[in-house]
Order: sequence, then structure tokens, then C-alpha cells
Amino acid sequence: MSALCYTISVIVLSKIMPILPGHYRNKEETASMSVQVEKLEHNMAKLTIEVSADEVEKALESAYQKQKGKISIPGFRKGKVPRAMIEKMYGASIFYEDAANELIQQTYPSAIDESGEDIVSRPSVDLVQIEKGKPFIYTAEVAVRPEVKLGQYKGVAVTKVDTAVTEAEVDEALEKERGNNARTIQVTDRPVAGGDVAVIDFEGFVDGEAFAGGKGENYKLEIGSHSFIDTFEDQLIGKNIGDDVDVNVTFPEDYQAAELAGKPALFKVKIHGIEAKELPELDDEFAQDVSEYETLAEYKDSVKKQLEEQKENEAKRAKEDEALQSIIETSEMDIPDVMVDTQCDTMLDEFAQRISWNGLSMEQYLQFSGTTVDGLREQMRPEALSRIQSSLVLEQIAKEENLEASDEEVDAEIAKMAERYGMQADQLKESMGEAETNSVKRELKITKAIDLVLEHAVEK
Repeated sequence: MSALCYTISVIVLSKIMPILPGHYRNKEETASMSVQVEKLEHNMAKLTIEVSADEVEKALESAYQKQKGKISIPGFRKGKVPRAMIEKMYGASIFYEDAANELIQQTYPSAIDESGEDIVSRPSVDLVQIEKGKPFIYTAEVAVRPEVKLGQYKGVAVTKVDTAVTEAEVDEALEKERGNNARTIQVTDRPVAGGDVAVIDFEGFVDGEAFAGGKGENYKLEIGSHSFIDTFEDQLIGKNIGDDVDVNVTFPEDYQAAELAGKPALFKVKIHGIEAKELPELDDEFAQDVSEYETLAEYKDSVKKQLEEQKENEAKRAKEDEALQSIIETSEMDIPDVMVDTQCDTMLDEFAQRISWNGLSMEQYLQFSGTTVDGLREQMRPEALSRIQSSLVLEQIAKEENLEASDEEVDAEIAKMAERYGMQADQLKESMGEAETNSVKRELKITKAIDLVLEHAVEK
């Protein structure tokens, strides 16, 4: 029979986490299973999992029970056709795919434990044998955690970063806050100026023909935002409400829509209105409106402290990145491609979740950006590799330095998490499984490893 391929999701550098439907049996229920491990090159391994014929029969019967209501045979009521009759008419293999899926879901997590391997990628699963009366055999090719030979991680040179905050930076922050609290007013006594919002209708033409996506009505365009191509916004400056304006622009050579890239275009624009921002006065009343402080002087001091804290955090992150990159360059590790693939998939899921918070689906993002899922994954690949390398070297440092997370530290971290989620700490802790708790411990150990590296770093 031809091989069928299956995929089960994992989290990089963590235990397997199922996403396929169904339940997993406990170790007693999966006792009639054997696992063989074959080590491959580049930190890959092939697990060969064999499940007893009795388990195969149970899975086939389960598949029959799920499907029998959908199968009709003349002479039998729907849902009442005997399994033997179905297998005789359609072939014994009719239930093989569902049975195989169920057996893989039931046995794979236990097979990981039995293998003793630290698996860090999605498995590529192939069926070897599924047949009535015979054991079920499948293979899972996986990446295992690479060994890391650490380079120098104490005394790493990092660039000294100036964290002083200037008066100009404080003033800039205050002006930004003024802008955030500006009042919008309708302008009727002057033409469009930089910084205004022009309310416009527009339609674009290339070679005299209107093109898809080039039309809008009552669109609010901020002049100077450079959200429209070329000199579109500049050509509206000096125009008045009611004016019809011909805007001539050229699409960039790398424009996402290939049929428009590099071409000149004419936009017919109608100006319906002009909006401007009226900034509040920078005084004590403003400070009281936007903060907990009574005077502008107190508010300015608080802004300066926030900027200092922000700069210090940014400086710390910069030092971390520089130190980690230095350690990675002097360390040795053979990272399998499939491990990077899995990390890319995790990052894609994270990205899709982030843009969904702004009401944008992945399909919409791909359409607007002119890219593909494969293109996005390729863009993420260098960052995915860097994340893996950083995690591996930091975990190895924690191991060599015997860094551990105490129960008290874990409880304190869970309390912080609970506060962010608006939950009680005890409630969150109770809902966490062993994998989640171990993940917290791992993150704490990694934090300690980073702190150790920075403590011994040398500024240059």
C-alpha cells in the first residue's frame, strides 16, 4: 500500500502538544506497543512504533462506529449495516485511514516518552503497515535536541550604551502626548496644509483604465503621513474644499501588485473637507488631564523617568542580543532544518494572532502585503534560527552553571502571570499542567543564565 503522511504539532524545545482531535490513552492502555529508535545524521532520529493487532482491531471498530451512520446499503437501515458487510462491499481498507489517525494520536505521545529522546520538531509520519489481524507499524522522523559545545560566555564584550535622557527628548515626548490629546476641528477658511487630514474621493487610472483597489470615497488622508505612494499627498497641499485635482504619480518598481509596478498613474481626486488638529496648551491643566500630577513640572519629571527606564531596558536588551550573538558565534551546534521549520510555524501562529487583535485575518494581510505564507515563513527563518540558537546556548549555560528555579520563584512568577490575566494566583496554578509549570521553570532558568552572562560581560 502507498504511504500516508501525517503531521502532529509540537512546541519547539518543549514536550509534544497535540492538536489533532481525540484523546490519549494512559501508559497502561498503550502497553501493547514497542518503540525502536534509529539515530540519523544532523540530530535526526527515526522512531518505529509497532502497535499490537488487538489495538488495531479496537481502532477499526471505533472507526466503524463513527462512520456507520453515514453509510447506506440497500436492504439495511442507515446506521445498521454490519461492519463485515461494509468491508466486503467497499474493501477492508475503508476504515484504515480513520483507524490509523486514532492509533497515531493514542500512541505517539507515549512513544516519545518510551524513546527517551528529547524531540524538538514536528514528526514526519509514514505508515508502514495497517491490516486486519496484523500489528500497526508507522515511523516518525523527528529532530532531537542538538548538543551544544559552548564557546566563551563569561567576559563577553558588549557595547556601552548611553542611557541619558536629554531635554529635547522630554519635549518630544510631551509634544507627542499633546498630539494624542488634540481636538479635531473642521477647516473652511484656508487650503490644505501639511499635517491636515483631507477628506477625499479618489479613483486611479493606468493607461486610461481604472484599476482594481484604486478607488475610495470619503477617505481621510493625513497629509505628510506618506501612506499614499510617491508625491500624492504633496499635490493636495494648497488645494481647497470642492476642488477637483489631477494627481500624477508613479508606482514603485517593487510595488506588490506586479501589473502596476513602475507604471505612471493618474488619480482623479475630489476634496470634500479639511480637518486639522488643535493642540492643547502645555500647562498645569494639561498635566492634570493626562496624568496623576498637579503641575506640568511634576509631569515632566515623570516623563523623564519613564524615558530613562525605557532607555535602560533597551540598553539591556541590546547588550543581551550582542552578548548572545557573540556566544553563538563561538559555540558549536548542529541544528536540523525541520527544527527551524517548526519554529517558523510557531512564529507564524504568533503573527496571525497578533494581527487578528487588529481585526485582520492572515488572508487579508497576505493580500494587502502582496506576499505568500511561504514568503512570510522564509522572511521569518533567520529570526527562527536565532531564537533556537539563543535558547540552546542559554539552556546549556544554565545546565553547566547548575542554575535552578525554586518553588518560591515559580510561585512568584505565576503570581505575576495571574495579575496580567486578571486571575487569582491559586486559580492559575491549579489550572496549569506539568508542561506549563516546567515551561515557567525553564524561562526562569534562562533569565538567570542571561543575568549571569550580563553580570560577567565587559563593556567596550
